[in-house]
Amino acid sequence: KNMHRFFITHEEQIADEIIFSPAHSRQIARVLRLKAGERCVVLDNRGSELTVVLTQVGKDGCIASVIERAAAEEPRTRLLMLLSLTQREKFEWMLQKCTEIGAYAFQPVITSRSLVQNPVEVEAKYERWRMIIREAAEQSGRGRLPELLAVANLAQAAGDAAQRYALCLIPWEDEKRNTLKDVLSGVDAESIAVLIGPEGGFSEEEVQQAVNTGFTPVTLGKRILRMETA
Repeated sequence: KNMHRFFITHEEQIADEIIFSPAHSRQIARVLRLKAGERCVVLDNRGSELTVVLTQVGKDGCIASVIERAAAEEPRTRLLMLLSLTQREKFEWMLQKCTEIGAYAFQPVITSRSLVQNPVEVEAKYERWRMIIREAAEQSGRGRLPELLAVANLAQAAGDAAQRYALCLIPWEDEKRNTLKDVLSGVDAESIAVLIGPEGGFSEEEVQQAVNTGFTPVTLGKRILRMETA
């Protein structure tokens, strides 16, 4: 059967022993009701996947011993999702689903038509967002946690991405010729950044801004897609 998976911090691992944090211990003992002798998988977020056997499960905490080490599998292409800010449920859904399908990193972006404009308001949500990413990564069998970058405006986010990612794409409803398939065919990019617009779409100035930094506009087909579908 599928074993439960936990992303652990550096502090939780001491040589071949895992001393689970209070939060992980609560989940193991009370929520999942695992018992000593059962196996689970822990991930160190640095490329290792460890199969462990629980040696102690109780109110004083949980401890496990490492019985097998393997390299954690991850997609070869690093995919950065630059997501325009939107209402809470939608944004959280996008973080969850993109984590499940293998996104490497996320950056919340403030655009002229974003429903959320205040960076301070956004930063208050980071703890919850990290929890959503962690749970989705554990549930879907990821080998590492996607990084959550600091919120930025469109010009700054596009400029940073263009310097760090080999291929940068901006899906836009006014682009009629360049399809995603055309742009990706024959390209072997190790890293791709995709900039997803808000409900009202990008302004023409914003698309031009992104293009000036090195983004390529693409069409996702004839339909006007909701941002979470895109």
